[in-house]
Amino acid sequence: MAVNEQKIKILLDRFDELTASMADPAVASDVARYSKMSRELGELSSKVEVINRYKAACEEEKEALEILDSDDAEMHELAREQLSEAQHHKANIEIELMEILAERDPRDDKSVIVEIRAGAGGEEAALFAATLLKMYRGYAALKGFTVDVFDYNDTELGGYKELMFTVEGHRAYSRFKFESGVHRVQRVPVTESGGRVHTSTVTVAVIPQADPEEVTIDPKDLRIDTYRASGAGGQHINRTDSAIRITHIPTGLVVQCQDERSQYKNKDRAMEVLKSRLVEMTRSREKAEEDATRRSQVGTGDRSERIRTYNYHQGRVTDHRIGLTLYRLEEILAGDLDEIIDALTVAEAAEKQAQEE
Repeated sequence: MAVNEQKIKILLDRFDELTASMADPAVASDVARYSKMSRELGELSSKVEVINRYKAACEEEKEALEILDSDDAEMHELAREQLSEAQHHKANIEIELMEILAERDPRDDKSVIVEIRAGAGGEEAALFAATLLKMYRGYAALKGFTVDVFDYNDTELGGYKELMFTVEGHRAYSRFKFESGVHRVQRVPVTESGGRVHTSTVTVAVIPQADPEEVTIDPKDLRIDTYRASGAGGQHINRTDSAIRITHIPTGLVVQCQDERSQYKNKDRAMEVLKSRLVEMTRSREKAEEDATRRSQVGTGDRSERIRTYNYHQGRVTDHRIGLTLYRLEEILAGDLDEIIDALTVAEAAEKQAQEE
């Protein structure tokens, strides 16, 4: 894995520059400037710590190679152990290093809105949509995020034809953005009496939540309707006309929210989703123009792209974007997604670096 030494030098030079500036009395007396520099220095400090660990591992590797190249046969065995440990340590740090040197997506810090829709497979697809919701709840709990389902169309067997939920938490988008695309499941459905394996699909879209100042909506461009929510489970929301449907007339976007008891809360949540969708629509259009001559190999937003297969018979999960196969289906469906998402994060960082070179 090639590390960009030039980027390391630029980062270290900036760290030294900031450290020296912070000691300048003129900077210390300027509260706004000092605060801004202090925040930047704090962010750089964690990156410099990774760089220093990387350099230490490289030095250990160099020392072990020098001993192995010497005539001191008695030290060769210890040197081989040191070399193995140093190279393993170095490889792990290189993954961290590639991530911190990659150009950072400013949306990574945001919370997200996730939409899941049952695709091919009828009731089986709807049931797998419910399985994915459980998987994402489990993963969110592991990362300290909170999940709030605010709209859904459920089925009699406990599946979902479609559902939407938020994942609130710092850097939620950095972890969930790789989930956008088509998820394929291969298993024997509970509705299948013959024991045949069926293939069904579910689509997932992940949208970063928009900041209030990112988009302004003219109230005259909105049509707001109230209605009585419906669902297979006979939830409390069915008793009142508290559900909200908002149509953005210029774009035709329709957003609805039905899971809050309060009509006002449903309206506020629907407006949050509408703003996020409008921002994402603009970003997607700009990205399509940028990618007109090139298509990214690590997809993070194309819902038509088959990204992952869950094979129950083999206990296998395969992420097709990076060719990663893990035989830990139960753990992954319980929310243990870090190994997959870490690998995708590294692949994305490596791709960005390759584009810059």
